[in-house]
Amino acid sequence: MRKKIVAGNWKMNKTQDEGLKLTSEIVNMVGDEVTGDVTVILAPPFVHLAQVGRLIAGADHLFLSGQNCNDHAGGAYTGEVSAAMLKSVGADYVIIGHSERREYFQETDAQLAKKVDLALENGLAPIFCCGESLETRENDDYIAFVCQQLKESLFHLPAADLSKIVIAYEPIWAIGTGRTASSEQAQEMHAALRKYIAAQYGEELAENLSILYGGSAKPANAPELFACADVDGGLIGGASLQSRDFVDIVKSF
Repeated sequence: MRKKIVAGNWKMNKTQDEGLKLTSEIVNMVGDEVTGDVTVILAPPFVHLAQVGRLIAGADHLFLSGQNCNDHAGGAYTGEVSAAMLKSVGADYVIIGHSERREYFQETDAQLAKKVDLALENGLAPIFCCGESLETRENDDYIAFVCQQLKESLFHLPAADLSKIVIAYEPIWAIGTGRTASSEQAQEMHAALRKYIAAQYGEELAENLSILYGGSAKPANAPELFACADVDGGLIGGASLQSRDFVDIVKSF
């Protein structure tokens, strides 16, 4: 059975005190209000990971994620963080291939494949992001484009490793723009990705893989999105910075 997952990507937001306050609020709200079988993941900036990890330690439903890792195991890469470092401070997950990393840092599919491998080698579950620009969507080749991202960065994996991946579909045209893909658009892409994975790895693996929606989800639209047959939760950006909004999204299943 597929996991229901809501992951909060804080991006480059929150000072230490603000981050700890937000974490404490989420821990308390999740403990008081969330009773269903849902995995809640927090992805704060690197400097907050250890302290956020301590605050959520032992809390039901809550897990820690890095926002990125380097595509090398270690070495002279000033300012970078390795998969092993993330694991050492208690992370269970790491976001790989976010649209902002692809755009601003020109990360390639080949680099992302290396990151996926290192994450898995260090016991981290990759949250692998994929998605298309507005131009690609308007050209009507968006499904083939996103499927190609999966092929280039994930399809070298054996089935046992691919089964550990969480996919996050990001319609780039809906991130930070206030626009949101309709539930029909989200379902179309999620179903297409699951079908593409099934063709390579089989129906059973594809049916058990969680695919998240990552495009400006909020409390108002999360219930409709999460009700789609192939949408298993969300990778939440802006709404994850407000504890009330984030937990309301968690409760949308």
